[in-house]
Amino acid sequence: MDQINSEILRQFEAQGLTINEGIAVDARLVQSASQPVSNDEIKKNRDNHNTPEGKLDKNGKPHYGLKEHSAVDTNHGFILATTLSPASVNDTNYLPYCTTFSRHTKQPIQKVYADKGYAGKPNRDFPALNNIQDGIMRKDSTTAKLTELEIERNKKLSKVRYIVEQYFGISHLHDNANRARFTTIVKNNFDCWYRQAAYNIAKGLKILKVSTA
Repeated sequence: MDQINSEILRQFEAQGLTINEGIAVDARLVQSASQPVSNDEIKKNRDNHNTPEGKLDKNGKPHYGLKEHSAVDTNHGFILATTLSPASVNDTNYLPYCTTFSRHTKQPIQKVYADKGYAGKPNRDFPALNNIQDGIMRKDSTTAKLTELEIERNKKLSKVRYIVEQYFGISHLHDNANRARFTTIVKNNFDCWYRQAAYNIAKGLKILKVSTA
């Protein structure tokens, strides 16, 4: 599916559409396909898990919360990378993944945009080490407040990085993507990648139609 999605994007690049000059990274919560269990049932499952028998069967448990990590092209809104994790995983861990898997053409990624949640030092170092401009918004630290320049910078970046939230909103509205269709991450990841292909084809054809009208 990664090769298929890459080929789709390369085909649109061949039609004159820039793909990955800038990317916006973000994450959203996805409801589980399984019904939530009661507190008593959670305690029972936890107690069973702590027994020797329970530990043997841990891989068969359904997931009750997921998180989709995505990178979107800031020029046209193509989905460049998307993957799922358990909801407990920190968003910031996936900025390098989303950036790396966003390159589908020979053109280098020029800038990565992200909100304040990604503002830690490892994520600031990653673009610098890979010759990518840092478009990650800044946040107050325990020792210093944001300067006026940093506040103004954040405002400018937010006007670009919104495009990934636009993708989330559209997929919620039209694809019911806010709820998982399956009970395992593997199956739901394939669902994400199929949706990525369909979304990008529809997006590219719409852009080309508008640009040639």
